[in-house]
Amino acid sequence: MRKFHFHPCGNYRERYEQETTIFETDFGRLWVWIGLACLFLVIPYNTSPYLLYILNMIGIASIAAVGLNILIGYTGQISLGHGAFIGVGAYSAAILATACQLPFIITVPSAGIITAVIGMIFGIPSGRLKGLYLTIATLAGQFIIEYVLIHWEGLTKGTMGITLPGVTLFGIAVNSDRGFFLTIFTLLIVMVWVAVNLSRTKYGRAFIAIRDNDRAAEGMGIPVFRYKLLSFAISSFYAGFAGALWAYYSVSITTEPFNLGLSVEYIAMVIIGGLGSISGSIFGAAFIMILNEALRWFTDIIMNMELFTEAGLNVAPLREFVFGAAIVAFILFEPRGLAEVWRIIRSSFRLWPFSY
Repeated sequence: MRKFHFHPCGNYRERYEQETTIFETDFGRLWVWIGLACLFLVIPYNTSPYLLYILNMIGIASIAAVGLNILIGYTGQISLGHGAFIGVGAYSAAILATACQLPFIITVPSAGIITAVIGMIFGIPSGRLKGLYLTIATLAGQFIIEYVLIHWEGLTKGTMGITLPGVTLFGIAVNSDRGFFLTIFTLLIVMVWVAVNLSRTKYGRAFIAIRDNDRAAEGMGIPVFRYKLLSFAISSFYAGFAGALWAYYSVSITTEPFNLGLSVEYIAMVIIGGLGSISGSIFGAAFIMILNEALRWFTDIIMNMELFTEAGLNVAPLREFVFGAAIVAFILFEPRGLAEVWRIIRSSFRLWPFSY
C-alpha cells in the first residue's frame, strides 16, 4: 500500500505560549541579532554628529511614543497631555540632578516614577469619562501642568530654565553624541522589551479587552477603573523616562517645548506608526522626527528665496499643514500605519518568488 505524507501548509499552534511568542522562527531571532550588531557596532562609529543627533532624538521620541501607544492603541484612552508629562519628567530629572545631586542612573527612573504618579492623578477622570470628554480632561491637564512649570519659579526656575550636570555612567563620562547614542538606544531596547512582554501578560490582555468593550470587560471580572489608571501610569512613566533623557541630552531645559503642539506630535506618531503596535511607535517617531528636520531644512531654503518674501507668502504654518496632511493621508489610505506597511513588505519577501 502506498503511503502519503502530508506536510503542514500553515501555522498550527497548540499552546498559548506559541500564540504569544515574539519570534516565530530562529531566522527572526538571527535578524534581530544582526540588527543589534549594526546598531551598536556600525552606526555610531560611521555616522556624522548631525545624523547621530537626529537618531538620538528619534530614540528618545520612540520611548515616549511607545508609552502613548500603550494608552491609546492598547487601552483605547485618548490623551492630549503627553507633551506635558514629558515636561514633568524633564523637570523632575533636572531638579533631582541639581538640587538633590542624584546620579543619572537613579534620576532617570525616579523621574519616570514621579511622572507616573502625576499621570495617575490626571487619569482619575477616566473612571467616569470616555471619548471626547476624556480628551478634554487630558487637555485641561496639559494646560494645568504647563501653568505650573512656568509659574512655580521657586521649583522650576520659570522661564529661566535649568542646566543639568554632565552624565556619568559607571565612572565613564557620557559627553558626546556617540556616548548618548549608545545609552539612549540601550534604554530604548529595554523599554521596548518591557512593553512587548507587557502586551503578552494578563495586564496587556485586560487593556485590549477594555479598548474593545469596557462593559464586556467589566462583566468578565476585569476591574476596569484600576486597569485604566494602570495604563495612565505606565504611559506617563514612559513619557517621564523619555523626558529625563531629553533633559540630560539637551543639557539645559525650558518650558517652551512641552506644549500642546508636542502632544499633537506624539498622537501623530502613534496614528502614523500604527495603533496597538510597539514597532509602529518607533516607525512613527522616526517618520515625524525626520519630517521635522526635512521641513526645517525646506523652510530655511524658502525663506532665503527673495521671490517668496517679496510676494508676502508666510511659510511658518507649513509644518502644521504637512502634519495634518500626513495624518489624514494615513487614515484614508493606510489606517493601520507604517507597521502594516512593514508587515506587507516582510510577507512579500517571505513568499518571494511565489507571492500571491
